[in-house]
Amino acid sequence: MTAFDPVPAVARDLRLPTKGVRSVVTLLGDGNTVPFVARYRKEATGGLDEVAIAAIETAVKAATVLEARRTAILDAVREQGALSRELERAIRAAADRRSLEDLYLPFKKKRKTRASVARARGLAPLAERILAQPREGSPGREARRFVGAEVPDTDAALAGARDIVAETLSETASIRRLARELTNRHGQIRSRAIKKATDGKRTAYEAWYDFSEPLGRVPSHRYLAMCRGEGEGVLRVGVDIDRDRLAAQVGRAAGFDRSSPWAAELKAAVVDGTKRLLGPSVDNEVRGEVRKRAEAEAIEVFAANLEALLLAAPYGRHPVVGIDPGFRSGCKCAAVSETGRYLAHRTIHPHTRKDGAAQVLVGLIREHGATAVAVGNGTAGRETLAFARRAITDAGLDVIVVSVSEAGASVYSASELARAELGHLDLTVRGAVSIGRRLQDPLAELVKVDPRSLGVGQYQHDLSEGLLRARLARVVEHCVNRVGVQLNTASAALLQHVAGIGPKTAAHIVARRDAAGPFTARGQLLEVKGVGPRLFEQAAGFLRIRGAANPLDDSAVHPERYGLVEAMARDLGVPLRRLVGHPEVAAGIDRRRYADVGALTLADIIDELGRPGRDPREAFEAPSFRDDVHALEDLEVGMVLEGVVTNVAAFGAFVDIGVHQDGLVHVSKLADRYVRDPHAVVSVGQRLRVRVMVVDLERRRISLSVRDVP
Repeated sequence: MTAFDPVPAVARDLRLPTKGVRSVVTLLGDGNTVPFVARYRKEATGGLDEVAIAAIETAVKAATVLEARRTAILDAVREQGALSRELERAIRAAADRRSLEDLYLPFKKKRKTRASVARARGLAPLAERILAQPREGSPGREARRFVGAEVPDTDAALAGARDIVAETLSETASIRRLARELTNRHGQIRSRAIKKATDGKRTAYEAWYDFSEPLGRVPSHRYLAMCRGEGEGVLRVGVDIDRDRLAAQVGRAAGFDRSSPWAAELKAAVVDGTKRLLGPSVDNEVRGEVRKRAEAEAIEVFAANLEALLLAAPYGRHPVVGIDPGFRSGCKCAAVSETGRYLAHRTIHPHTRKDGAAQVLVGLIREHGATAVAVGNGTAGRETLAFARRAITDAGLDVIVVSVSEAGASVYSASELARAELGHLDLTVRGAVSIGRRLQDPLAELVKVDPRSLGVGQYQHDLSEGLLRARLARVVEHCVNRVGVQLNTASAALLQHVAGIGPKTAAHIVARRDAAGPFTARGQLLEVKGVGPRLFEQAAGFLRIRGAANPLDDSAVHPERYGLVEAMARDLGVPLRRLVGHPEVAAGIDRRRYADVGALTLADIIDELGRPGRDPREAFEAPSFRDDVHALEDLEVGMVLEGVVTNVAAFGAFVDIGVHQDGLVHVSKLADRYVRDPHAVVSVGQRLRVRVMVVDLERRRISLSVRDVP
């Protein structure tokens, strides 16, 4: 038997070149990471990006699992002596898990059923007559042969035979496939309120108290909401389909022959089996598939939002004061250096006491040369933002004040990582430090927090934890490696996401840096405990050393290509430093001379030489809120405001307009054209001008629109 080869099927399903897919499978199988393969092995893969490479990796794993299950099923059926050539061909041809399980279903060991009892009583031959639909014989007369101690009369014999027929049909692969197709095509997902849970009560699930929608059209967020209501005992959710119509279709597929004396028996068995066995089983399967699709969509929504959040524009290497706002407990203000190092903190009470809060804040800014103030957007956030702006304006300082999301800041403050970094500080002061750092570099700070705590998910607590965690980990890895990491300033929390580096190696890198001082060359990584040639190969290109003796160490050029770049400089007759960072010099490279390197790799190198270590994130621009709008009550229908997108869901985008309650821009109001996917027009962190459409003070809801906004 030939060895299992998933490549052709994966290439076909993903519509990718077979050669590129095979190269990816080989490279990943050799221990290379996805970011490394995408960035530094383009010639082998044909330029496949991280998305395609990750999809190949996932598809190959799924194909391998499917093949293992296929082998197990073949072995199990073979052991029962039931593996015919036809069945073996069908099992080997099954393209998905569901088809495989349908073929295996009749051979699975089962608990006691009505059909198994009937078989034990010897009624299988009578069931075969019903299934055969012959045009001769009498069911009543033939049933008499089976009457005995365990079968009291002909009615009992025929009833037992019908039970066997019902189970046989419900376990027939072709009939199950037909039932699924009909259910998907004609079925409705329905939800009803559970009276004892909702009688006279308002809940978050009112929209689904009496609701139905075609299965094929129900969006992910709506189905997940119904499932949550079901889980909380508020709703009863199920599939509605005309069972009689389904039974008629199953009867035809089973060979129902109106002219046969056995027709009535088959019809009765089909109706019973459809309603009692096949229908409920297929309903569960279909709901499972809808749930699976809904989860997959929700996970991708979360992934897209997380990527936008992590790749938000950084303020950069400038001193900042971060403020964790509060009313009664006061505002914790923390100054951090341009590298994010904690410098000092103060507590002020601008909203409850006259304690010279403005002077204290201005003094902290001046003492540490801060050029920006980052204010958390939680409780008292808007009031503190306005206070800080007034204080800075009155002092005549050229300092910007920016509202920063606090999502997950409290989680970080209480974490083991925060204790290790800022253990000598109170939790609230740690939060202020984190808020300041978030402004400087969102990516470097947010990787310290579990992505699920960042507030950009959609029904995240209802999703498969394993799938969600794996997908979000891949997003973090992608973002970190896309931006690159400064080796001498990055935290262990950031370093551990660099290709090839895990938590232990990241800790060893920081320990070596603390003990021996900053790294001066990439090659010194090999001195770190746990870093060998293989790990160095994977990680080095994503690490940067600012001010290194070799300018390539602060670029995305991989060390394996240093010799090539040095040859380019010699051929151009310029020093290496004259080549790196000077696009006009790099433009003079004769690409034909280095054609053996490969066009894709060569293009990347020349592009990088022109702009070494460039940050792919957008330039920072501070958003602004209206000074006269602080609370929901300040809003008026028709107002045009500037806001910041905080979350994007399948049904629209949530926007912070500075009133402590995000407004919703429904997908139908996101543009002056039809929008299928909100992510196509907005992303987390994006500045957006919106018009207030509805203000519901009782339910604390705001409806916004982007349409017709100047």
